[in-house]
Amino acid sequence: MNITPEITLLTEHVHLLTKEQAWHYRVLPRGAYVDSIELYCGESDDRVALSDELEVLLGKDVQLFPIADEAVARLLSKYYIKDNALQGSAQLTPSNNADDFLVNLIQEAKSLKSSDIHIESYEHKCRVRIRIDGMMVERYLLKRDDYPALINKVKIMANLDISEKRLPQDGRINFRHNDEQFDIRTSVLPTLHGEKVVLRLLSNDAANIDLNNLGFAKEDLENYLQGVRQPNGILLISGPTGSGKTTTLYATLKLLNKETRNILTIEDPVEYTLEGINQVQLKESIGLSFAAALRTFLRQDPDVIMVGEIRDTETANMAIRAALTGHLVLSTIHTNSAWGTVSRLIDMGIPPFLVASTINTTVAQRLIRLLCPRCKTVGEFDPLLYPRQFKPYAEVTHHYTAQGCEECYYTGYKGRKAVYEVIPIDHELAVEIKNGNMYIQKLLADRGIKTLAENAFNLFREGLTSVEEIYPLLFNY
Repeated sequence: MNITPEITLLTEHVHLLTKEQAWHYRVLPRGAYVDSIELYCGESDDRVALSDELEVLLGKDVQLFPIADEAVARLLSKYYIKDNALQGSAQLTPSNNADDFLVNLIQEAKSLKSSDIHIESYEHKCRVRIRIDGMMVERYLLKRDDYPALINKVKIMANLDISEKRLPQDGRINFRHNDEQFDIRTSVLPTLHGEKVVLRLLSNDAANIDLNNLGFAKEDLENYLQGVRQPNGILLISGPTGSGKTTTLYATLKLLNKETRNILTIEDPVEYTLEGINQVQLKESIGLSFAAALRTFLRQDPDVIMVGEIRDTETANMAIRAALTGHLVLSTIHTNSAWGTVSRLIDMGIPPFLVASTINTTVAQRLIRLLCPRCKTVGEFDPLLYPRQFKPYAEVTHHYTAQGCEECYYTGYKGRKAVYEVIPIDHELAVEIKNGNMYIQKLLADRGIKTLAENAFNLFREGLTSVEEIYPLLFNY
């Protein structure tokens, strides 16, 4: 009997077996009752001997359901991740000690290179999900009785008010355990059935961040560095939350970080610490906003200023003022394309002539999941897989698809890479901005500016990612 891709294990069943039990006996939980348990096992296993041993171990009647040996290996790798750093994590439970559960949960998420931990409460269940390579994965179900203690433990670690359950709260945890040390941004949100907590795991180590390794195409990197080397002006990076904008900014700051430069940043939160750069944490509760910090920065004799995000007109005006007075300003903004940042600033009330005279480079970026090099498979490509209105930049006859293996936890993907769209604002484009002309696609094409869609398509054509992964970008062009 071969397993089908639709077969999944329920989270509440996964924790019926420890990781060691599942791997040792090569069984997986199918269902559970008061006095019995149903388990998947391999077709080649001695089911009689296995059943007898498991009944003694678990103290319940055991029913075995044979599936392909390969399917058992796939499910074990997916649901009982084998990693020395995660020893014993499959049976985590907050029932005995919320402190231990939370510490182990954070360690597990860090080992899996997860960016966020979501702790959520619903009417009939509470659960823990983690985000890996941009995708949410459910890891644990919690008893409702254990949930308040876990939330209070998070609040205590983040120095939040445990008595306040009606209002949102934000905090920060400096996590230290054994040899590990990193910061965790904490957000608590009151919901219908209890408080939801999101923990954003931040890396303090910026040593390995390098612009050359982020995903820039050669021409895009040259255009970007041209903007970075200018002594003044605004360099803006746009993209949705979680698209890697902050990492690109830190890689840029690392490049600019010289003894001869005074660099100031205002951030929310400070995600990396860089020696030689003066970093300020936003604290709006006491009036330390982006705009207020920028106002003070101009009296601190800066050469380079980094603003975490331009999110309102006051901050935009201060950034423009800083650029006009001879400073290089780096920041992020939420728009769908590189050129969209121009219209966004104008919509915020910045006069077009000021936008034209201060912006030197505008960038858009997204993160694309890369296919696992070990298990991706090649096949013939059907052009009908493209969005209906999309015209391919080149002919593709074969493509790679995600399969899944033990190395990628059977997701088919391993790691992510940024794709960019970089527009250097030259004199001709500045004139178009002053004249209010937002339709400059032909001018960009004449300059050889590659769009997000084109750079994503090139990753697909090279076999590094799948058509499903780049589809949303192709749909927009």
